[in-house]
Amino acid sequence: MNTDLLVQLLVNGIIIGTLYGVVAMCFVLIYKSTQIVNFAQGEFLLIGAWVCWWLLTRWQLPFWVGFPVTLAFMLVFGVLLQVIVLRPMIGEPIISVIMVTIGLSIFFQAMMKWIFGVFAKPYPEVFGTRSMNVLGLNVQTPYIMSMVISLVIMAGFAWFFKFSRLGLAMRATAFNQQVAQSLGISVKSVFAMAWAISAMVSALAGVVVGMVNGVSSALSFFGIKVFPVVILGGLDSIVGAILGGLIIGVLENMAEFVDGQYLNLGNLYTVVPFYALIIILMIKPYGLFGTKQIERV
Repeated sequence: MNTDLLVQLLVNGIIIGTLYGVVAMCFVLIYKSTQIVNFAQGEFLLIGAWVCWWLLTRWQLPFWVGFPVTLAFMLVFGVLLQVIVLRPMIGEPIISVIMVTIGLSIFFQAMMKWIFGVFAKPYPEVFGTRSMNVLGLNVQTPYIMSMVISLVIMAGFAWFFKFSRLGLAMRATAFNQQVAQSLGISVKSVFAMAWAISAMVSALAGVVVGMVNGVSSALSFFGIKVFPVVILGGLDSIVGAILGGLIIGVLENMAEFVDGQYLNLGNLYTVVPFYALIIILMIKPYGLFGTKQIERV
């Protein structure tokens, strides 16, 4: 058994798992506040990655300027998307809103291909070194950056929901929109901010993945890969999103090791999260930390 490869893949799984956890928290954020599953989440990553690439290559902005500008753009983009497209859907059946997010996914995919083309484009060199030696392991610098930022974001989300006024308002809105409105909480503002934060944080993940693999329409598949993470942790659990991200990240890298060393199937890394999704739905459909919903008729 190749122990060095196993350890390398295990570390990669933990690092990519933190990134999965961050994107999964964006799913959870929208679901907790609006009860909607956003199927356009992967396109948020794609748009953020393309915008940052455009600022760095066409405008020649340094990364420390282009990256914050990208996050600010995505914050405004998330607000406008909610106000213009999704706010008129308030009060409509949930399935109708979900279908709108699917339509947005297809629209944004087509628009990004029309503007930037269909071929992957590499990011300019952002860091002095492409990889760093961590405890004898070769880890790409953007992944190290992403893990540090992901941990900061996770801590920020924990503080946000527990202590900030907006976070408490989001929790109240998720519990009962009518009660929250009677307490003076602007439900519309909560919805807009949830989409804005989700778009901004997703863009961060998109930029990191784009720096490693280049930017192309395939980047949006990252959002679909995170869906098993959300189901595993529970659709309304921030802690579940973090833990689910780590589990799926490690699981798919261990699947790659087993596949490469023993099975030689060639695609186990890609499909194993969805095998896990099927098993989760069969055994524990509300996830590890999801809230069970009991309806009395």
